[in-house]
Amino acid sequence: MKVLLIEDEKSLASILSELLEKNDYIVDSVYDGQDGYDYAMMYEYDVIILDVMLPILSGYEVARKLRENKNSTPILMLTAMSQTDDTVMGLDSGADDYLAKPFETRELLARLRSLLRRKSVYTKSEKCFGNLQINKDKLTISHQGREIKVSNREFQILEYLIDNKEQIISKERIIERVWGYDFNGEYNQVEVYISFIRKKLKHIRSTAIIKAHRGIGYSLEEEND
Repeated sequence: MKVLLIEDEKSLASILSELLEKNDYIVDSVYDGQDGYDYAMMYEYDVIILDVMLPILSGYEVARKLRENKNSTPILMLTAMSQTDDTVMGLDSGADDYLAKPFETRELLARLRSLLRRKSVYTKSEKCFGNLQINKDKLTISHQGREIKVSNREFQILEYLIDNKEQIISKERIIERVWGYDFNGEYNQVEVYISFIRKKLKHIRSTAIIKAHRGIGYSLEEEND
């Protein structure tokens, strides 16, 4: 699951990011409202954690602009203000839930899980490409009764390729989508994960293949008989 964290207190953002990553979330952190809005519109996230008091654009303004532009990503709003009027203002601006600081980390994680469960009601958990089926809830790929578990990152790469089937997707776009804009690791991690996915596709005998285009990127295609 991928989270956009919009929080201008960098020490708190660092703590929250570490907490989320330990709980298997992939996190992009930004520190002002304008960057938060731009990231939310440019990249796909499963949930947004949005502080109210932000530079440039407030959290209320970010939420309002996102909803006006048909961005329906669930928003958990954070604030030091806990009065009823502030809660109402946050929810009316487009937030799905509201959490006052200071908060228990267990409650933050529980509220995120709740938002993601609600989202899953409206989002298909399964996608198909040819004879390949992938299941987001179970993190599995399957073909004709053969099923195998995949890691979160393996799933996100494969889902991204399915969403852009038969198009060539660059390594840079995969990194931005799966690892986040602030990725500072080794670029060969993409090749490593692609290799893992290929082995699993072969294991379930799917005709879906990930084709490498030297110097350009990867595409998901069906193997010709």
